[in-house]
Amino acid sequence: MTARKTNMHFGIDPRTREIVIGSFRMKLPESRWSRTAIGVLLVCGGLLGFLPVLGFWMVPLGLLVLSHDSPYVRRQRRRLAVWWATRKARRNAR
Repeated sequence: MTARKTNMHFGIDPRTREIVIGSFRMKLPESRWSRTAIGVLLVCGGLLGFLPVLGFWMVPLGLLVLSHDSPYVRRQRRRLAVWWATRKARRNAR
């Protein structure tokens, strides 16, 4: 159980419902509607990233929150994670 926590560097921990980014952890709300609203607001705010307060960093975070409940977004996130891992493995093999 502890080994899994140390291996997880990015994603959502399904047992604790926390967003994990490196060593940073943030608890998600229990309500599905709240999580969906937060995800949509983060993505919309990220699209307005050219404004001073908002930033483009909000788009991937919003998609990560949405991937907890949306199968389509979850598939795309996993596809991106597999692509990134194979790209990284190819670079390390050189």
